[in-house]
Amino acid sequence: MGEMNNVVLECAAILFDMDGTLVDSTSVVERQWRLFAARHDLDYAHIMRISHGRRNAETIREIAPHLATPEVFAAFDEAELADKEGVLAVSGAADLIGELAGHEWAVVTSAGQDLARSRLQSVGLPLPEVLIGAEDVRMGKPDPEGYLAAAERLRVPANLCLVFEDTMPGLQAARAAGMHGIGITTTYPASQLGQHCIEDFREVRVARPSHGKIQLSLWFRL
Repeated sequence: MGEMNNVVLECAAILFDMDGTLVDSTSVVERQWRLFAARHDLDYAHIMRISHGRRNAETIREIAPHLATPEVFAAFDEAELADKEGVLAVSGAADLIGELAGHEWAVVTSAGQDLARSRLQSVGLPLPEVLIGAEDVRMGKPDPEGYLAAAERLRVPANLCLVFEDTMPGLQAARAAGMHGIGITTTYPASQLGQHCIEDFREVRVARPSHGKIQLSLWFRL
């Protein structure tokens, strides 16, 4: 399981990925890609090796360039938006967000705006004041564009942002943005994420030091 250690981190804002970080949507994601693979005679296992943390359109472009059309992208997004079976909030996410002011957190996701809002609302999580979705960036993760855009809209320097992510593309995006990233092992084990990880948000505690920054106490895995 790996050694557990306690660490205290300070930041001015927390940026969350959505799928696999705030929302456990694994069942929907896997179901929709399985249906897509069967419909187009594609290798489902290969799709799942590369799709987590990336925009759907980018995955389709890589696995099946001949299918990379606006109509195919829209059909996949519509099917995913309509499928809510098995979607749950990640443990402790609601409590952590409840400790934060609106200007202290944002969501940066590879999902589109409509899907992100639908999933957050379906599991009872609040909508952020700042939500960066797939259509808001030219380049998806691991490019840092989305995280830099969120920091700018929150008016927080990038180096004062803390990022929670469940995939390597997301963590690479955070690192490229000059932000500290923490992995969450909802999708991949800590050994694959390659850095400090938490299991979920239940052991994360928020404090407010006198200098005004957010102080997080959390247990992570080496």
